[in-house]
Amino acid sequence: MSASGRLTGRVCVVTGAGGGIGAATVELFQREGATVVGVDVQAQTPGDLALQVDVTDETQVRESFERVRGEYGHIDVLFNNAGISPNDDGSVLETTLEAWERVQSVNLRSVFLCCKHGIPHLLENDGPARGSVINTASFVAVMGAATSQISYTASKGGVLALSRELGVEFARRGVRVNALCPGPVDTPLLRELFAKDPEKAARRLVHVPMGRFAHAHEIAQGALFLASEESSYVTASTFLIDGGLSGAYTTPLE
Repeated sequence: MSASGRLTGRVCVVTGAGGGIGAATVELFQREGATVVGVDVQAQTPGDLALQVDVTDETQVRESFERVRGEYGHIDVLFNNAGISPNDDGSVLETTLEAWERVQSVNLRSVFLCCKHGIPHLLENDGPARGSVINTASFVAVMGAATSQISYTASKGGVLALSRELGVEFARRGVRVNALCPGPVDTPLLRELFAKDPEKAARRLVHVPMGRFAHAHEIAQGALFLASEESSYVTASTFLIDGGLSGAYTTPLE
């Protein structure tokens, strides 16, 4: 798809940029004219500026935003996308407290920290439209998962509620905040997980009316819409990109 410069002049910070949705979004935002800062716990991260950051650490998060502001003079878009879905997060009857807290820390605490220390930089921008915040939640924030992952589901529900409240709080101050809620995405992480358990993959896929998992670039297109002025009247929203999953009761196998 050809670029149209929808983010020309914008400085965008993308967490979880090392792969999957994050990496696809970095690439798309750059094609649309943005300067993109890729943030990830891994050293190898795409972006015009790559930062290795533990987004669960408040000091590292605060200093990373200060560095971006010092480097480019402004920050316009936050895509808080970092998250994990480990194998030891399952039924509430089996998931350990350590696993629960590890997932909550990466998936929910990090979004809180990035909003806490990122939004003040957006508020410093001039004009009535000061910036956009996109927080990655999930379709499981609005419905139960076919295969239990109790801490992941709870964390994404928290991201959705947090995003809604921030969207309301900052609406009249020119900062939009939305929750991007993907369905299952065909990423290396998902392929590795389901290669170990094809039955679990089948249980998820049967509920998707389109009959396939999303591609990372399709979710990135949703992030682009929310980052751009095309969504200037969209805030505090639950932005589902799930192939119809949340609207279906079930889809029979052909």
